[in-house]
Amino acid sequence: MDPILVGIAGLILILVLMSQRVPVAIAMMIVGFVGLIILNSWPAALATLVTETWSTAIFYELTVIPFFVLMGNVASMCGMSRDLYNAANAWVGWMRGGLAHGTVLGCTGFAALSGSSVASALTIGRVALPEMARFGYDRKLAAGAVAAGGTLGILIPPSTGFVIYAILTEESIGRLFLAGVLPGIMLASMFLLTIFIQVMFKPSIGPAARRYDWREKREALGRGLSIIFIIVVSIGGIYGGVFTPVEAAAVGAVLALFFAAHRRMISSKMIGTVLLNTISTTVMIYFIIIGAAIFSPFLALTQIPENLASALNALELGPITLLVIVLFAFIVLGTFLDGFAMMVLILPIVLPIIEQSQVPAYLDLRPDSSDFKVWFGVIMVVILEMALISPPVGMNVFVVKGVARDVPMREIYIGILPFWLAMMVCLAVLVAFPQISLILPNTMLG
Repeated sequence: MDPILVGIAGLILILVLMSQRVPVAIAMMIVGFVGLIILNSWPAALATLVTETWSTAIFYELTVIPFFVLMGNVASMCGMSRDLYNAANAWVGWMRGGLAHGTVLGCTGFAALSGSSVASALTIGRVALPEMARFGYDRKLAAGAVAAGGTLGILIPPSTGFVIYAILTEESIGRLFLAGVLPGIMLASMFLLTIFIQVMFKPSIGPAARRYDWREKREALGRGLSIIFIIVVSIGGIYGGVFTPVEAAAVGAVLALFFAAHRRMISSKMIGTVLLNTISTTVMIYFIIIGAAIFSPFLALTQIPENLASALNALELGPITLLVIVLFAFIVLGTFLDGFAMMVLILPIVLPIIEQSQVPAYLDLRPDSSDFKVWFGVIMVVILEMALISPPVGMNVFVVKGVARDVPMREIYIGILPFWLAMMVCLAVLVAFPQISLILPNTMLG
């Protein structure tokens, strides 16, 4: 049987299974396992299933996931996220659009703890949306700020998106974490600029909230310092070569538990809820990685990546044209595919094509170097962020709808549009200036 036809049939079957609400991890396992039986043999398929599952379960680097997830869950349960939003609100809420600015700043800070866009949007949204409604903010602006600000959870480290990308490409998790810092700050700044421009042209959509005095500002900032301290210690430790990513995650989780105990928020019920949420999220991510590990050998046997790369090279497209086509394809796929599903399904096909093209040379990056994969990882995660707010599948849109049930979906999508365009601008800047993503990972110590 023609391997290419088997591969195409496998990709179609995955999409069919996903359309029937089969989790992407299970869909990849089924297709990868059956495909290996067809293209190789039953013993080879069974050996792949056993070895990949076991090797993923014992892979030391992946312990970064439960530690960082635990850290974010503890911070959310003991009120650190609310303190962070209140601190941002105290300092910028007095200006027009200030509560929306505070929402983005709160999401930015919480993203550095949770590593999850959905968790960031849900946690900050529960605090910010009622507050903005109380001061008469336009519902579209409020919904857009929460949904877009929440996407920063998978760009600013720690990021589950970077962890999965690192496993798929065998790249350093620490370098990818550091690569996301400056692009994350840049994108957050673009969101703030987007809010400023909207309020400048239509002041009524973002009325000023009350002005805090200096004492209140200092007190609010003091309550939010616990999160800032955890971020500086964990991420700064990676940059300074003091910690590996796994050690930084463990230190961050311990610090979060320490601050929770200091606030007297630790209880058996709280610990049970935090552990259950941590286990649930960790298992989901592990299943995705295992599914990708089983699907990848099948995809390699189909020879689809090699043949597609050869076909595109034969067209002699310019590097920019090829890159634009690839990025546009990812953006379109993000409108109907879950972001992580898109990464694990399409990345093994697309990355070899980009590596064999003239794109790395055009960007002054060697295709065989770590720099190229790190840069492309940042580009991938930004596109995943865009997928999170792209209709009709955008997960953060449904998170906002779940919090603000009285806001129609149409208004949420209208509110998201300016922030989506800001993401496009950010993507273009990162393509034009790859070194923005590489400054920190290339200067890290240790």
